[in-house]
Amino acid sequence: MTESKELAEKPKTIRDLINSESFKQQIARALPRHLTPDRFIRVALTTLLRSPKLQQCSQVSFFNALLTLSQLGIEPDGRRAHLIPFENRKNNTIDCQLIIDYKGLAELAYNTDRVSFIHADIVCENDDFQYDKGEIKRHNIDFKSPRGDPYAAYAIVKMKDGAEKCEVMTREEIEKVRQRSKAAEDGPWVTDWIEMAKKTVFRRLSKWIPLSPEQKDAIEVADRYEFPQLGHEINRPTIEMPQAKSETEKKKAGRPKKEKKEELTKEPDCLERDPMKCEYSSFDNNKKAFCGNINEGKECPFQEQDN
Repeated sequence: MTESKELAEKPKTIRDLINSESFKQQIARALPRHLTPDRFIRVALTTLLRSPKLQQCSQVSFFNALLTLSQLGIEPDGRRAHLIPFENRKNNTIDCQLIIDYKGLAELAYNTDRVSFIHADIVCENDDFQYDKGEIKRHNIDFKSPRGDPYAAYAIVKMKDGAEKCEVMTREEIEKVRQRSKAAEDGPWVTDWIEMAKKTVFRRLSKWIPLSPEQKDAIEVADRYEFPQLGHEINRPTIEMPQAKSETEKKKAGRPKKEKKEELTKEPDCLERDPMKCEYSSFDNNKKAFCGNINEGKECPFQEQDN
């Protein structure tokens, strides 16, 4: 009877999970003060209405993307950040692809209270543009005449202490970045190329902006979602799925997480008879093993460490 009740109460869709109290609580712990969980959830639901295919995405990828945005304090509104359904042919799934827009990155920079001015733009064939020795001398646009095709993009940041930094990228350089993106042929790279060009050059410039460690980490995670070629596996943010769990899953969720030992070559198991190979074990001053797994820190029932 209890099992049937749990199955009946288990959320089945992404919309159900977003509306769950568990998701709201987890988002509240990550959001900065200027955003409320209720508003963040409303924006996320609106995004689902605008892009119904997002409901086909794997729930883990979708909620990890939302958690990354909540850590950054950016709403998934389609202006500062985009959630794009991406077909993962390797795993035969549809994953949620997070792309942070130029306006989202600019908002993060302004939130540092050290930036006074940000500007990004594209340079077209008929523009009067001069860049020399790391400085943009001029960019004049005749809005009465066609500007022609864009051939470059740039971004400028001025700090409150008077320092100034700029970055320029050619269209060829921007296209190389686009081709490395998992969403190169879909989403804003297709519908809003100019904004993505601004974002690309500003992302390169943002390395010079003194962001907080939390902001840098979250941006790095977002970049790894879009550009998996940038590095090896990373510790992506994870969100606990608000659904009914079996007793076994509840025990696993309650296990304390400790740093894995370098010599560990296989997944830890509470049936492992050697505490030295168990990531949950610890030792007191008398070298007696204690189990942080099923026994919740009580004396390890299997074996003591040898002297």
